[in-house]
Amino acid sequence: MSKEDAIVLKNIGMKFNLSKEKVDSLKDYVIQSLRHQIQYNEFWALKDINLTIKKGERVGILGLNGAGKSTLLKVIAGVFKPTEGTLEKHGKIAPLLELGAGFEKQYTGKENIYLYGAMLGYTKQFIDEKYDEIVEFSELGEFIDVPVKNYSSGMKSRLGFSIATIVSPKILILDEVLSVGDAKFRKKSEKKVMSMFDSGVTVLFVSHSLDQVKRICNKAMILDHGKLIAFGEIDDIASVYEKMIEEREKEVPKKKIKKSTAKKE
Repeated sequence: MSKEDAIVLKNIGMKFNLSKEKVDSLKDYVIQSLRHQIQYNEFWALKDINLTIKKGERVGILGLNGAGKSTLLKVIAGVFKPTEGTLEKHGKIAPLLELGAGFEKQYTGKENIYLYGAMLGYTKQFIDEKYDEIVEFSELGEFIDVPVKNYSSGMKSRLGFSIATIVSPKILILDEVLSVGDAKFRKKSEKKVMSMFDSGVTVLFVSHSLDQVKRICNKAMILDHGKLIAFGEIDDIASVYEKMIEEREKEVPKKKIKKSTAKKE
């Protein structure tokens, strides 16, 4: 791994075992497991991923639903340990995957700022200094003293985003998080992320909005059924992805026609 590299993936594969049987309780699961009665289907969410991302590159991850985009981000963030292959990272990672997932519902927004901040490695002194800035950016106002269990999903995401982006990490991982909140907050969140680019942050970004990916990223990749099929400059990859979408959309009517014909026969 050279000094210019931020992330290097070699032959990364991620396998999940999907149970064929329906198990209604933990007791049944243990009994059937001991009797070797549970069978699994292997599902490879990622397979043979080889990729090097340089420091300062902003990479959009494109693909249809089920392509493996979120799984790849979770492997890089350390949420999942890959089944096979090796992963090297250089620099502190700020994973914005499921914003607010670590919040304690019974605690207030203020209490969760300190709890969530501690989970991200921030000291109490640092959070004390940044507290007002976090609250102001989240736009929660007096709701900051209300238990999180009374928050909407948008409010939780706004608070999570405000805490996670209070410092500029070396590697920023974004999974659909710029689509949270109303239009005004989405625009503000995007501006916040783009302000980090001056510090040379490396970005991995998943979004269903190709226009948003093109605004934020200078590189892109395409995943299809867990495999990396293209990687390069954003404009080149965007063109490939648009053609891929067009071809898939043409295939759908053909499949419907075949099914209706088969029913008539």
